[in-house]
Amino acid sequence: MATTLHEQIKAYVLRGIQDGTWRPGQRLPSEHQLVAELGVSRMTVNKALRELASAGRIVRIAGVGTFVAEAKPQSTLLQIANIANEIRARGHEHHWQCLSRQRIAAPPDVAVWLDMVPGQSVFHVIGVHFENGVPIQLEDRYVNPAMAPDFLDQDFAQRTPGEILLATVPADLVEHVVDAVMPTPEQARILDMRMGEPCLQLTRRTWSRDVPVTWVRCVNPASRYSLGSRFQPAPPDR
Repeated sequence: MATTLHEQIKAYVLRGIQDGTWRPGQRLPSEHQLVAELGVSRMTVNKALRELASAGRIVRIAGVGTFVAEAKPQSTLLQIANIANEIRARGHEHHWQCLSRQRIAAPPDVAVWLDMVPGQSVFHVIGVHFENGVPIQLEDRYVNPAMAPDFLDQDFAQRTPGEILLATVPADLVEHVVDAVMPTPEQARILDMRMGEPCLQLTRRTWSRDVPVTWVRCVNPASRYSLGSRFQPAPPDR
């Protein structure tokens, strides 16, 4: 499926950041240079860079230039938490509502995260986790069909998408990033939030045998959800 030019430019810049072509703090090519190199309009380049800046991937300084954003400090979440089990452990009722499940052509940014080609087939599932009838998490998940070909055929009423993937494609590498974000109007509507109320956003990628399995973004109202971990530290070197 064809993608818009500005999405292609975003994917081009993201891939350069991912592969180390442009490192944190490094100046990116100017809009004029990108226009000449990619053969697109200045307006298209500007739109792509504005969206990347809004997403926190780059920093634009008027009169100076555009730079790769410095990596945010990340604390380690040592395991993949199962929100359904967490809710049940509190003695509460968990319910998962599927809003959308489909096979789509991978958008450029998703293709970057899953190491795929833009337009390649990918599974996409959106759903909401409820605790005692209150929406607590919006889950937006993409899955690599090569690693879980039967994923969309599963009964999500019996097990959540995350539970199914953990059972069928055990992860041997996990990446977690947590950010404080403001919800979009659509996210606030789905989660029954007041506009202006902040969220915790957990973005997770998992791999199996060095192949990306899933990329999921979970948005949680900060007033209803917290993140933490408990672990046994390794003994100090003697």
